[in-house]
Amino acid sequence: MGRSKTLDCRGLACPQPVLATKEALSEPGVEHLVTIVDNAAARENVTRFAQNAGWEVEAKDENGVYYLTLRKPGTVPADRPRSARPAAGQGEGRRPVYLVTSNVLGQGPQDLGQVLMKSVFVSLNSIDTVPDALIFLNSGVYLCVEGSPVLEQVRALEVKGTAILVCGTCLDYYGVKDRLAAGRITNMLEVQETLVKASPPITLA
Repeated sequence: MGRSKTLDCRGLACPQPVLATKEALSEPGVEHLVTIVDNAAARENVTRFAQNAGWEVEAKDENGVYYLTLRKPGTVPADRPRSARPAAGQGEGRRPVYLVTSNVLGQGPQDLGQVLMKSVFVSLNSIDTVPDALIFLNSGVYLCVEGSPVLEQVRALEVKGTAILVCGTCLDYYGVKDRLAAGRITNMLEVQETLVKASPPITLA
């Protein structure tokens, strides 16, 4: 019979709740895990990681504290829908992954950098092979919030199947998490796993 385990990850900074969950799920015999977190970003990150790893997840909110129940497939009825799209960097695997670390392109004048960055995203929407994933770090997260000059293009790529991964730590640093208008919040563990599977990633900075 499989083991059950509970992790209290309240107060832990990203990506510690995901790392702790990953370690617990790798332990022999664990078929049932409850991860407790105290913020929405950690809830989303742990849920996404577990689902990508093939586990079933149920979330319960008790006054801002989230209890995430993870079950090994087959231990309960699988009656909840799952995304048909593989995680970024998996499945199709051959489409490019872009790492966007700035909201302007290049080291010249800022207005020129903005024009060049917009040209990049317009071009990405015009080619046949759209990226597997776009990862936004540092000031690159500004491209995914309200008022972004490339927001329309980023959303169009998302509709076409590109995973739009936006650094939650960076959104918090710049104070723009509540303005996120495209993609979903990610963590450094998922970023690293996506980059490792890319061959090789393309950096826009």
